Amino acid sequence: MEAHSKKMAEVKLFRTWSSPFALRTVWALKLKVVQYDTIFEDLSNKSPLLLQYNPVHKKVPVLVHNGKSVAESFVILEYIEETWKQNPLLSEDPHERAAARFWAKFGDEKVLPSIWEAFNSEGKEQEEGIVKAKENLKYLEEELKGKKFFGGENIGFADIALGWLAEYENVFEEVASMKVIAEDEFPLLSEWKRTFADAPIIKENWPPRDKLVTKFLAHREANLLQKVPK
Repeated sequence: MEAHSKKMAEVKLFRTWSSPFALRTVWALKLKVVQYDTIFEDLSNKSPLLLQYNPVHKKVPVLVHNGKSVAESFVILEYIEETWKQNPLLSEDPHERAAARFWAKFGDEKVLPSIWEAFNSEGKEQEEGIVKAKENLKYLEEELKGKKFFGGENIGFADIALGWLAEYENVFEEVASMKVIAEDEFPLLSEWKRTFADAPIIKENWPPRDKLVTKFLAHREANLLQKVPK
């Protein structure tokens, strides 16, 4: 529970400690300086409240505001942006807002699946996955030309959506002994990762690195075992 909240806040966030999708919501709320209570979920034993507030997908994150729930990380980000106007995550310019949403969606539909595929494979299959991932990442590298963040000079919607790259991707590389985002191939993206990860509000809310490594090592080993012919 947030230390600065002396009583149950009107905003509650259902999450797990390791979900990068839930972390987006944490960052957005922190950047907006919104007080909230955190309810950590065990997805192997989901609470009745989680099932009540997200009966369709039954997963995190779920934001509850004044008793009404909002599910799915991008939908939650939009809700936060519309509800709390301070420290905007989206530009006032319609085209820039559309671009931010486009890159956020591109990250989840193209970048994440391709890196995840490489992470959960070995040998030639992993090499092919890395090639596919790099093809997607080239678009992000191009988009960062002349920018500090995807949102310009400040962290914005697309940065939060792609923020998992700044730490989780490093963990994936370590666990799977692979290199996807090399400094010489992706200098702008590499610099963005460092700048984003070191921003105080972002840095203060990363999950423990050692716990992430342990979690994803077990996850990868389990996935690789499933691929072994029986």
